[in-house]
Amino acid sequence: MLYLKNLTYHPTASHTPILKGINLQVAPKQLTLIVGPSGSGKSTLLEILAGLAEKTRGEIYWREQELTPLHLQQLSGLVFQFPERHFCGGTILEELRLGHPELTRDRIQQALTEVGLEHLALSTSPQSLSGGQQRRLALAVQLIRQPHLLLLDEPTAGLDWSMRRQLVNLLAKLKTHWSLLVVSHDASELVDIADQCWTLSHGELSAVSPESLKASKNQPLIAT
Repeated sequence: MLYLKNLTYHPTASHTPILKGINLQVAPKQLTLIVGPSGSGKSTLLEILAGLAEKTRGEIYWREQELTPLHLQQLSGLVFQFPERHFCGGTILEELRLGHPELTRDRIQQALTEVGLEHLALSTSPQSLSGGQQRRLALAVQLIRQPHLLLLDEPTAGLDWSMRRQLVNLLAKLKTHWSLLVVSHDASELVDIADQCWTLSHGELSAVSPESLKASKNQPLIAT
């Protein structure tokens, strides 16, 4: 269980905090969905939980242990929005082994099987994959690390309807083994597999029932 207590992020360059007193629990083997418009602080929250940015105030715990940014880097795996833009390997094998040269073929095949890419040759270029396959590969890159928490930033952005549905089905499967925290501006598809839902607006987090988000399906939040 991950706990956030009064987490605040207020960079010196900003007149107001980007995140204001966030309190949140992320349960094991559940998908937590945070919905908010662009600029609401969603990506910043994920960067803090991935250990890439440091909170200004508040506490982050995994079970009973308070976590530092270094702990969070080891605990969490972050899949950025449009992760295919960050691919560096010339082949699937190179992409999966970046930073992990000791990985065995069995572990690599296991990660690819978890995301439904076990049929692809390891010599395939990541850039030659379809958009949906690239998102699956980005998930495999994180699963290779065996994180306790998967963080996903707008995982369906830029995909067509069919690829979005396939990815949502994959996330529903992954949450049976992992804790997932997903942020998005649009709850229309992800809410169906979410166990708990929150809205984030102007840096403030509020709990909301999945049913209320389902009632507003196909009505993405728009920044004002």
